[in-house]
Amino acid sequence: MTVQLDWENLGFEYRKLPLRYISYFKDGKWDEGTLVEDAQLHISESSPALHYGQQAFEGLKAYRTKEGSIQLFRPDENAKRLQRTADRLLMEPVPTEKFIDACKQVVKANADFVPPYGTGGTLYLRPLLIGVGDIIGVKPAEEYLFTVFAMPVGNYFKGGLAPTNFLIQDDYDRAAPNGTGAAKVGGNYAASLLPGKKAKAAGFSDVIYLDPATHTKIEEVGSANFFGITAENEFITPISPSILPSITKYSLLYLAEHRFGMKAIEGDVFVDELDKFTEAGACGTAAVISPIGGVQHGDDFHVFYSETEVGPVTKKLYDELTGIQFGDKEAPEGWIVPVDL
Repeated sequence: MTVQLDWENLGFEYRKLPLRYISYFKDGKWDEGTLVEDAQLHISESSPALHYGQQAFEGLKAYRTKEGSIQLFRPDENAKRLQRTADRLLMEPVPTEKFIDACKQVVKANADFVPPYGTGGTLYLRPLLIGVGDIIGVKPAEEYLFTVFAMPVGNYFKGGLAPTNFLIQDDYDRAAPNGTGAAKVGGNYAASLLPGKKAKAAGFSDVIYLDPATHTKIEEVGSANFFGITAENEFITPISPSILPSITKYSLLYLAEHRFGMKAIEGDVFVDELDKFTEAGACGTAAVISPIGGVQHGDDFHVFYSETEVGPVTKKLYDELTGIQFGDKEAPEGWIVPVDL
């Protein structure tokens, strides 16, 4: 099968592919799961996922190497994060082996849609776990649906590895203190839609949220984690119980320290101390690394390295990370999982 797509200009949007994986938890156990052609989910109208937000999701990618093989990047970490989210929402967790096998099945079944090496495109996987069944009271579901679907994608932020500007938001919080900020649940993203829309209407790529308790510290971008680089060769990223623990962020923390000898720090990033950063960016599975040119906070507009050029350390980290993901650079042990075709 030959797929004709404009591989270098995919954008980040849904495309229906031939097959996806689906599995049900019922009567105390998961079934074996299967690949299906039907892209519609058939669930009870009273499913807790619809009424009470008992749902979680993940995002990871499959990469085509120069040799034509396909590989996943740290899918075990996505599985663990989904399990932590499931625990937070009293959902039935998906075992790691089942999670990775489902991802491999979907990639193999849709291998023709994995973008060619060198185009910058990837196959984005969206695992989804939802509470289903006939429940109307506020309580956990007794049945669950786990599905994984995929689509070829390009850059999440328009322009790819090019600096864009962000808006630091005081009027809205992404998550509540001691809430579900560290879990990958749809409600966190629903809360970000309105401020995100306002930011984009004002010409910014997205919102940077402050900590919900004091509004003095940067927490994360609406759809990614924040990082800053100092003149003292430090890679700093915020720490907080209401930040989603990004797999990309932790990968960059490791690479900054072990590949480039930087001091890797998870710590407080006070909004009134942005002058100490020579470069800054947003990072995540979808965004990879999006350099931040400048941020608007109230009447102040702060520029980091440049509004038009990528900083050298950001570029170095991006090249190292994507080099590992696409098979051009040696990966730390356990980071790469090949997909047998």
